[in-house]
Amino acid sequence: TGPVHQFVNRGLDHGAFIPLMAMYPAADVPVIQLSMPSLAPDALLTLGRRLRPLREEGILVIGSGFMTHSFAALRNPALAGHTRAFDEWAIDALHRDDVDTLTDYRAKAPGVQIAHPTADHYVPLLLTVGAATDLTSTTSAINRIHLGNSLRSVRID
Repeated sequence: TGPVHQFVNRGLDHGAFIPLMAMYPAADVPVIQLSMPSLAPDALLTLGRRLRPLREEGILVIGSGFMTHSFAALRNPALAGHTRAFDEWAIDALHRDDVDTLTDYRAKAPGVQIAHPTADHYVPLLLTVGAATDLTSTTSAINRIHLGNSLRSVRID
């Protein structure tokens, strides 16, 4: 564990307020936004596991984003096959409860260099995976490819 810093005057990042506005437009609830303390898959998985008990207290743990994040695919639609392959790989691994595969995505995921050239848009999923109790329950709230990227958003119990 590292130091914790609180920034009370900072508003919510778009990664927090956009999903919350879409999911709960009339909600007036307290929100605690956490910044990723690391991009290391194992560290985020561990942090998610530490947050898991909060779910028993009725606290919602959200990791936001799309299943892929590729400016290359956005500019070149011919690359969408890479993002589609990554998306299918990820949802399959979630349904199989294959945490090791999800964590070792750089070595195991097809199309990863195009679908996620940097870790920052994939690894929040691993925090959510760590907080989950049943990956096999994963359902897709959104499942489509748009401008070369997978907009898949999942719910995991």
